[in-house]
Amino acid sequence: MQARSALFDLYGDHLRPRGGRAPVAALVKLLAPLGIAPPAVRTAVSRMVRQGWLEPIKLTTGPGYSITPKAARRLDEAAARIYRTGRVTWDGRFDLLVLDAPTARRDRQRLAGNLRFLGYGTMDEQTWVATRPGEDVDLLLNEAGVRFERFTAAHAAGTPGAMGLVRRAWDLAEIGRAYEQFVAEQRTLLTGVTARSGDEEAYAARFRLVHAWRTFLFRDPQLPPALLPERWPGTAAAGFFDRHAARLRPAADRYVEQCLDGGNRLARQKGRQT
Repeated sequence: MQARSALFDLYGDHLRPRGGRAPVAALVKLLAPLGIAPPAVRTAVSRMVRQGWLEPIKLTTGPGYSITPKAARRLDEAAARIYRTGRVTWDGRFDLLVLDAPTARRDRQRLAGNLRFLGYGTMDEQTWVATRPGEDVDLLLNEAGVRFERFTAAHAAGTPGAMGLVRRAWDLAEIGRAYEQFVAEQRTLLTGVTARSGDEEAYAARFRLVHAWRTFLFRDPQLPPALLPERWPGTAAAGFFDRHAARLRPAADRYVEQCLDGGNRLARQKGRQT
């Protein structure tokens, strides 16, 4: 698990509901159960500051970092998709993008990852399609310096034609297999985490569960039911995720509060000493 990805998960799943800020010491402590060393945390934090996701702040407990408005929008959108708080609907139309792709390979890869996160699939290197307009897609492309044209279109062949287009833009068979593998792997990892497990163990198990589930934000565009195959594996995987995420949430919350409160207690002790 990379420190930068883990920080996105930490801020999105635990710190965003608590104001989106935390002292450096708490960030280090909260990522330690995942096997992430303090230097890696600090390096990732610095990188996220340069990229505009975090900003340094002064807290009563010492130096800390808060999410930026840009990060808040991304984390809120991710949370809505992770926990599926919004209903997936479709009006029969596609959002089409025709791009002048960046020449540098690294820039193309970064752009492709961001577009996939927003729910777009690729017809070719220049043409991308989604079943709903991606939030901030215009801002994303403008910030990347990419020239583009954007269209709204319905397939002339109706739903059958739309299903064919979807299968060109996304490998649904591969995504379905990934969902099945997710359930198999996580079931093995979660079997030993019970009500008798410690809060730290439950927190780490839930963190890994959410982290693994979050990867589907870049793979599965969450298509409307009308465009999905029958017995779609993603449906069963979502139910599995919901059950275990809810089961481990109370213990995980206790551990997060313990780590955050530890810094507060230390600050109070220092205040009394001075």
